[in-house]
Amino acid sequence: MTISNSSPLGVAVIGYAFMGKAHSNAWRNVGSFFDVPAFEQKVLVGRDAGAVAEAAAKYGWAESATDWRAVLERDDIHIVDICAPGWMHAEIATAALAAGKHVLVEKPLANTIAEAEAMTAAAISARTQGVQSMIGFNYRRVPALALARELIAEGRLGTVRHIRAAYLQDWLSDAKSPMTWRLRKETAGSGALGDIASHAIDQILYLLDDPVTEVSGRLQTFVDQRPGADGLEDVTVDDAAWVNLTLASGAIASVEASRVATGQKNSLRLEIYGSLGSLTFDLENLNELKFMDTTVPVREQGFRRILVSEPEHPYLEAWWPQGHIIGWEHTFTHQIRDFLTAIATGVAPSPSFEDGLNIQQILAAVEESAAAKSSLIQLSARATSTATEGA
Repeated sequence: MTISNSSPLGVAVIGYAFMGKAHSNAWRNVGSFFDVPAFEQKVLVGRDAGAVAEAAAKYGWAESATDWRAVLERDDIHIVDICAPGWMHAEIATAALAAGKHVLVEKPLANTIAEAEAMTAAAISARTQGVQSMIGFNYRRVPALALARELIAEGRLGTVRHIRAAYLQDWLSDAKSPMTWRLRKETAGSGALGDIASHAIDQILYLLDDPVTEVSGRLQTFVDQRPGADGLEDVTVDDAAWVNLTLASGAIASVEASRVATGQKNSLRLEIYGSLGSLTFDLENLNELKFMDTTVPVREQGFRRILVSEPEHPYLEAWWPQGHIIGWEHTFTHQIRDFLTAIATGVAPSPSFEDGLNIQQILAAVEESAAAKSSLIQLSARATSTATEGA
């Protein structure tokens, strides 16, 4: 597909730390590898004038700014990419959509159900005017996981019975690790639950295309105080989460997320077990997918390694010769490619804000369950209600 655009789209990214850097890298490189509409890296926005100016120069932005509201008023800005902390998402996104800007926002969609509902309503309204919006669950753009989705959709696993997902990190294992905004409920919304369990849950929904109907969960904070600027501060979010999900098909999924799993750096492990086969994946080996096919003779059965680096694999036609692996940062490049393509074609991108709201409802149900000693929470009624309201 050849994409043309007479006048370049102006892009603004809001936030220049971890996610701002990852997104900036993607904006800087996407046009070198994929056929996308013409765009310009117009402005990088942050609160510290000196630091954001330095980041803008380093990351390839034409200029920097400290007032995102003023940026939204500019006629030369067509796309707003929100990489700010979650507590800022709702205000910025709804204002950007109201201003007619296409919006990409990092996950999770918001810190609360109410914020997520407001953002989703704004996105639905803007869509009628041709304004696109998408939430940044970048692991959907891992080629091995995109291939896994294709294999599942083709029926290669038969009936999927159960799924195991574990997203484990250890950056908070040391009790002396300092306080950050990610450890305060008022700024982060939740801890490991919203930060990384949201990725695992989104993968289950993405891979299986099967809605969640029941939720139970448990949350745990192992280190309840951490060093802050004025001494020890209370940690008000979870360090780890355990979640059980029932899907509409009857499949059962278990999810574990931890930021205190000593020795685990950034391991998202997925295991999908079906009546005809199984798939396993680990983000720390993101170019590999393991596939077990029970339709071959028993003497030949066993998990086989697929090195997902061929031009026939999702996204890989744009990159290197066969066998030359790609990395974590490429998922963001693929994400920007898909978002730009959606803007050019007018086809709504995925995952949508509605998908983000669905994840937010699941996360809220986990918190509700955890507060009630892991009781079972029904989701089908509230999901139906939300779908009806958004129709």
